[in-house]
Amino acid sequence: MSLSVNIRGGRVIDPSAGRDGTADVFIVDGTFAAAPAPGAAEIDARGLVVCPGFIDMHVHLREPGQGAKETIATGTRAAAAGGFTSVVAMPNTNPVADHPGIIAWMEERAAETGVVNVFPTGAITVGSEGGQLAPIGAMAAAGIVAVTDDGRCVQSHEVMRRAAEYAGMFGLPVLDHCQDASLAGPEAAMHEGFWSTVLGLPGWPRMAEEIIVARNAMLAAATGTRIHCQHLSSAGSVDLLREAKQRGITLSGEVCPHHLALTDEALQDYDTNAKMNPPLREQSDIDALLGGIADGTIDILATDHAPHAVYEKEVEFASAPFGIVGLETAVGIFCEILLHRQQVVDLPRLISMLTVNPARLLGLDRGTLAPGAPGDVTLLDPDRAWVVDREQFASKGRNTPFHGWPLRGRAVRTIVGGRTVWNVPE
Repeated sequence: MSLSVNIRGGRVIDPSAGRDGTADVFIVDGTFAAAPAPGAAEIDARGLVVCPGFIDMHVHLREPGQGAKETIATGTRAAAAGGFTSVVAMPNTNPVADHPGIIAWMEERAAETGVVNVFPTGAITVGSEGGQLAPIGAMAAAGIVAVTDDGRCVQSHEVMRRAAEYAGMFGLPVLDHCQDASLAGPEAAMHEGFWSTVLGLPGWPRMAEEIIVARNAMLAAATGTRIHCQHLSSAGSVDLLREAKQRGITLSGEVCPHHLALTDEALQDYDTNAKMNPPLREQSDIDALLGGIADGTIDILATDHAPHAVYEKEVEFASAPFGIVGLETAVGIFCEILLHRQQVVDLPRLISMLTVNPARLLGLDRGTLAPGAPGDVTLLDPDRAWVVDREQFASKGRNTPFHGWPLRGRAVRTIVGGRTVWNVPE
């Protein structure tokens, strides 16, 4: 049920309108309004930042078919606990979300069990096998916001070209997991460098990512379709993206918390919770990612929330799946690194990378406090100190290398359509 609420006295930051100052925000019957409704609930936001609800455009909710890892119910509760009012669900479920029937099931399931907005994506190819194109037009009609074979990069440049042309006809962006399998195949376990040599693990070179980023730049230039490079990890990828943007090519990229917070040295004890895809790289790569954020080359932050069952990670390193949970730690890590440690961006810029920028890429009516828009709000305390405790996660996943980390910055209330779906524990 949508509610009316008056949020009083906070620092209102709305990058979509260039707004930053102390003000009140009104939600009437689930949408933002210019004036309060009689008898509306009151929230005292003094000392807090009031901003559009955060959007995470890279989330694995695991349903259908992988409920031992996560469900739409638990995943959306984790999103709410992290300050996210909207998540974009990846299609590599079981079965793969490669036709409108699966999309409809996900939307119905989200309506029944989700506590935040869930926007589905559709697979580029049938079964995400990289061969036959999925029915993108039919999935567009069913409500997808993008197409991606996340987790399994399309290797055929011809197939990817046709996918970009097809998606462009329906105004859909193409999201790409950038990995050349001939350079980083099934044996690759971590970044190729000093630590892969010391640990005796098959390496994954930066070039495996960068070649696909370069391909995507050429395809975006040729087709005019928006192509978005997911979870960038390499310095060379930042350079390629920067050059493409300077040329006016419709290419974009995102970065995840773990690729800013950790290097491949985190694997020295064979900790499977630090086994990522793409892998943790070197400090020079982190420096390049931070530089790309600072100059606007990278303008979207995401989590790649990838929960796994505990028993799946408690195996020898080579057999463990890639991935990390991120919904409940992302805002803290981004605030800690980008605001407090490095001062890479100011607070309005940080908020824009979690709100209006992903909303514009995906064509969502979110990421704004404008009257008439859905009443999704995140109340943020950018200085709040807290300690990560994976045992308190709302997610089913416990696969995080950040357990016990002290952080500064946390969402303290999450509001979806005027209804509070999460409050920070006192």
